Amino acid sequence: METLYWGLLVFGVVYALVTLLFSDLLEHAFHFVVGDAHVPFLQPTILVSGLTTIGAIGILLTRYSLLHTGIILTIAVAGAIILAVLVYFLYIKPMENSENSIGYSMQDLVGSIGDVSITIPAQGYGEVIIKVGVSNTNQIAASFDGVVIAQNSRVVVIEVKEHTVYVSLLE
Repeated sequence: METLYWGLLVFGVVYALVTLLFSDLLEHAFHFVVGDAHVPFLQPTILVSGLTTIGAIGILLTRYSLLHTGIILTIAVAGAIILAVLVYFLYIKPMENSENSIGYSMQDLVGSIGDVSITIPAQGYGEVIIKVGVSNTNQIAASFDGVVIAQNSRVVVIEVKEHTVYVSLLE
């Protein structure tokens, strides 16, 4: 059994090194999908950390305890499950939710609230500043209602046409 434990431990360490060096190449090779549903707890990081934990606990208990092989395996598997759950909820899940992007589509701006930075005439163009994700964007703006919208007014984007946002005063 100790050979199996050493194999799992070495596999985990080698996998960690390969992932560190070649993660971009391997990213799509290890996605686990069941039908069309993504199974989040079957991610390679979780599975390999569990296998590595089984190896490490197995080695330690085999060498430094007088426990029976079946009990050692049971403790190692239980430890791996506990560690996998912790890795998922303390590392994987928070990292999935922390992804930010500065990319957006002009159509994504519809419904956004912004501030007028350059007065928008009734028939003409001005400029608005709109918060998108973690940054701001300046956009050419026209009045949707055909009224003058003064600088520093709060507006909402009603529609986007030909790279221009059409806005109305936010009331």
